[in-house]
Amino acid sequence: MTDKPITDEEIFAAHEGGKLGVSVPRAIADPRSLAIAYTPGVAKVSRAIAENADLAAKYTWSHRLVAVVSDGTAVLGLGDIGASASLPVMEGKAALFKTFGGLDSIPLVLDTTDVDEIVETLVRLRPSFGAVNLEDVAAPRCFELEQRLIEALDCPVMHDDQHGTAIVVLAALRGACTVLSRDIANLRVVISGAGAAGVACAKILLAAGVADVTMLDSRGIIHTGRENLNPIKTELAAQTNKAGLRGGLPEALAGADVFLGLSASTVPEEVVATMADDAIVFALSNPDPEIHPDVAGKYAAIVATGRSDFPNQINNVLAFPGIFRGALDVGARQITDNMKLAAAEAIAAVATDELAADHIVPSALDPRVAPEVAEAVARAAKADGVA
Repeated sequence: MTDKPITDEEIFAAHEGGKLGVSVPRAIADPRSLAIAYTPGVAKVSRAIAENADLAAKYTWSHRLVAVVSDGTAVLGLGDIGASASLPVMEGKAALFKTFGGLDSIPLVLDTTDVDEIVETLVRLRPSFGAVNLEDVAAPRCFELEQRLIEALDCPVMHDDQHGTAIVVLAALRGACTVLSRDIANLRVVISGAGAAGVACAKILLAAGVADVTMLDSRGIIHTGRENLNPIKTELAAQTNKAGLRGGLPEALAGADVFLGLSASTVPEEVVATMADDAIVFALSNPDPEIHPDVAGKYAAIVATGRSDFPNQINNVLAFPGIFRGALDVGARQITDNMKLAAAEAIAAVATDELAADHIVPSALDPRVAPEVAEAVARAAKADGVA
């Protein structure tokens, strides 16, 4: 939490000239070091890689380099602002990779929204990087893009807006259940928002054993009787809403144990008041939560947001640096569902000794998180046979 308000002047000054630079780990300070780092010495390394391409992983940075890729169509809470305007966010993401995961990364903002063109671009660039972090790509196109890239590339690919959010939500929910002595399998969860994050959260919660999930989009509860559902929502309709509910948020939240907000909607206080005893509210819309934490706290036992100025911040930085670090440490070819579940368990485990109603996940700045997540993800990759 910040001690004083952050000024616009401070923000723009911190971004002037960008947030990234290239460092040189071995100094080039004399003719000998120049001859080793560049010509003629570098030719020997290039010849060796030409004869054995696997050596690129040892003698270049490619196997440790993450491409942070966006088309600028769903940037933070700003929406479709384009590639150039998304670049400060991607630079920030790259800075977080280095700070928390010790990984180098390069922002790639692409001036196209065509899935075929994006896939072709990254396939052609594949020798230059070791993993792809998709960022701020609008739904439902993000689902197709991620799947196409997973199939086309022999390296880890993850859309962080989907899976990073879902992993931290699951970790936070496990922490909340421990504090309240609840069984995650017995919770009735309502998810407001069926975009990238909402869909991924629904899938990971179902995979983690939550039996009763109800989803809503801008038209209300998603159910099998609704017309004009896209393929993703059609699949979710068959897996969720076991009570066959119809209507909107009031019908969904009555008696619910958990509210998970991943949309720009507003939740009236009187609707939150109808939730079950010891309710859990994750109001994650930024910058304005679906319901103010102080209001939600009148009725819910545990409240979380996506903001740093309230307790229980659910922040993707708890997940993605360690996930990619663990995947790259063992040369994983992809990021599996078990690797994501392992990451959630690791995040939850770090908070175990300090759990409380206002501390269900570790701080985003906790230095223990990324190494623990990386180790858990690496083990899961080996167990899944993708290392």
